[in-house]
Amino acid sequence: MSEIPAKATESEDPSDGARSQAAEAAAESGDAMWQSSPPGSIYDYIKVASFSIGPGGLVDQWSLRAEQIFGIPAARAVGMDPIEAFVDPDLRDRGQRKMAEILDGREWTGVVPFRMPDGPDGGRGEEGLAEVYVMPTRTAEGDKAAVCIVVDVRTLRSIETDLAASQAIFGQSPFGFLLIDTDLRVRRANMRFSSTFGGTPDDHRGNGVHDYLPRGEAERVSATLRRVLESGESITDMHVTGFVPGSEERRHWSVNLYRVHSGSGRPIGVAWLGTDITARRAAAREAAAARRNLALLNEAGARIGNSLDLETTARELLDVVVPGFCDLATVDLYQGLLAGDETPPGLADGSAELRRVAFASAVSGAPLNGSGQPVEVGAVHHFPFNSPCADALRTARPQYVPAEEGGLVQSVLAVPMVAHDTVVGLAQFSRVKGSEPFGERDRDLAVELAARAAVCIDNARLYRREHERALILQRSLLPPGDPEASGLDIACRYLPGNAATEVGGDWFDVIELPGHRTALVVGDVMGRGLRAAVAMGELRTAVRTLALLDLEPAEVLSALDEIA
Repeated sequence: MSEIPAKATESEDPSDGARSQAAEAAAESGDAMWQSSPPGSIYDYIKVASFSIGPGGLVDQWSLRAEQIFGIPAARAVGMDPIEAFVDPDLRDRGQRKMAEILDGREWTGVVPFRMPDGPDGGRGEEGLAEVYVMPTRTAEGDKAAVCIVVDVRTLRSIETDLAASQAIFGQSPFGFLLIDTDLRVRRANMRFSSTFGGTPDDHRGNGVHDYLPRGEAERVSATLRRVLESGESITDMHVTGFVPGSEERRHWSVNLYRVHSGSGRPIGVAWLGTDITARRAAAREAAAARRNLALLNEAGARIGNSLDLETTARELLDVVVPGFCDLATVDLYQGLLAGDETPPGLADGSAELRRVAFASAVSGAPLNGSGQPVEVGAVHHFPFNSPCADALRTARPQYVPAEEGGLVQSVLAVPMVAHDTVVGLAQFSRVKGSEPFGERDRDLAVELAARAAVCIDNARLYRREHERALILQRSLLPPGDPEASGLDIACRYLPGNAATEVGGDWFDVIELPGHRTALVVGDVMGRGLRAAVAMGELRTAVRTLALLDLEPAEVLSALDEIA
């Protein structure tokens, strides 16, 4: 049967086109017609041979497939006694009896050991095992004959082994396994795939990728499947995203695709081997986020706190977090602390006035406070008592701020800036729609960044306070305006060598002495800040005391040296 042509040779008659269309219509209406076997037919793997035996028990017809299996051309095979040619001598008597029974009208099916005829060079033929189906028939003259169909048992056993191995691999695979035909329909699915998408493996037969994936993803995957079918090039680790029935969680799969061929080499479809990598992708995202956060902390350590200015330190924090951590951010500091108060009123309950000292944004939009109202940089404001921002200031714990309906921002973190157990202000980090909302890891990172900036801001505040006190002390010790002395016109100017620090240990003095004399003093104490100013005051007092004793300048300096 395998030797009957799958379809007739196309006719050159143009009218055959109409007959072909009529045949197709007949096929659609259910009428029988000759059709090609589908790709992957079993006859691509099993080579079935046939031959016929005449009334005399000799071969009278020999097929081309028989030539392939037995290696004997028809010219040599016709007229041979098949028992004498293929059966071992020890089994020929039994074979002749069977042949007589068959020619007497009995069907017979069985397994027969055979041996290829000896070759022309005298070599002994190969031995084999054949499954034979013999059907009695009659010739045109009415004589008894037989038709034989032969299959090499070795081929059958090999196919059985391959099928068992294929079934074990396909059925027991821990990965989702599909065989997709040339129409991009599921021909076969394994248990792993059906356990993921529901039902039994047979329930998925005939489905397409659109039955499992969102439209856009299904179109992309379908195009890839067609490309694999056409080119034969395999696809490795293609990432596919979708959902499984009964779950709204987005899932990710890694898919390998390769073209599958029949025994004759014809493409019969694409093998799909997929594994769920949702957890792996999540772990990779976590690892990437951890690396990103560590890099952000390293950058914060290098960039925040390089100056002793409060506003500059706040801007340095925002330069680090925008846009690497959030899309826009603000820093508000207590107005009382900026003014130098130790404990500004209302600080404990979070309702004290704050000044917006810094704002940064990677998108267009005005800075926001917890109530959603714009606050310009430099403006003084306060948060409502029941707001999340006031609660963050009151409890010294970060709070999630609800996003405003229809606004640009979708996720806000209000993080108190705590230094040495003191809340100095509030940092707000915001992400706009389209960005990933803040999670627990983000909250912890925001607290760490705000704490680092808070320590630097508090150090700057303490330095500013000391600086102001030292400046007040120094200015109180210097002569006011242009000092006066009898008989002299005195002009003076005090200009610090470092305008940033301003406070140092340099000083000058004009001291009136008895006898219409005037002592002019210029001094320099090593260092800067409050300690230098205090040392300057002590030395100034000592010089004035010694000068009033009416000592010579050299004696004053000698005594001053002993005091120092």
